[in-house]
Amino acid sequence: MSESYLAGAYWGSRPEPAEECARRAATFFRLLSECHPSYARWYEQASSPKKALQLQFEPTQDVFEQFFSKKKYQSDGDGFHFSAWTGHERQDQGGMLMFHCGSDAEVAANSLRIYFPNEALGSERMLTAPVIAGVMRAMAVAWEPDWAIATADGLWEQLSNRGRLGTFVGWMTYFSRQRGAVPALPEPVRVEPVDDKGTLIILTPERLTPSNPEHVALAQSIQRELEGRGLLRMVVERPAPG
Repeated sequence: MSESYLAGAYWGSRPEPAEECARRAATFFRLLSECHPSYARWYEQASSPKKALQLQFEPTQDVFEQFFSKKKYQSDGDGFHFSAWTGHERQDQGGMLMFHCGSDAEVAANSLRIYFPNEALGSERMLTAPVIAGVMRAMAVAWEPDWAIATADGLWEQLSNRGRLGTFVGWMTYFSRQRGAVPALPEPVRVEPVDDKGTLIILTPERLTPSNPEHVALAQSIQRELEGRGLLRMVVERPAPG
């Protein structure tokens, strides 16, 4: 059985120039390349795989500055956006990512999402705790988000509180230190610092799946605990209806 997994990092209004967004992007891709061999090569997204495979790039700060100078990667004067692909056409290999950064919008979060391959249970190559934790740390160090999560689609749907970013947990959940102190949590949960940026919570050492009732119960229990500590709150507050 395979389930779709993704990781996402989210942060509120943070206007940043192209140079700073390019620096963060280059740092992220460098750290990501250390997580798994599939992240060693990148291509710009395009209208077809054949066209994208002609658009390989080196994810350096200079290259991202060149990208962000182009109108196609500018978000109408409100930051920058970019999508990339590892070049693996099979769904059980590689993946893709997209991000939006540098925005000062008050009602929409800056964000990064990375999509993992579909791997059957018991045949994981990328969907392992060390790899996904490495991706989470790369997001935290490079982008300094308020909140980040790695989870399966099914668990997102069960716990997400109508999709309100920042209000639920996943297999792994990151909180910036500005959110507050993360308490000690019962085994098998691990709580680990991420440099001086924040804290990473890993619910299980094995792949957490929404088809496992024990995994879902554990996630629900930890979510209640963190709610009680005030750690689960929206990344961006939605305006009250007029």
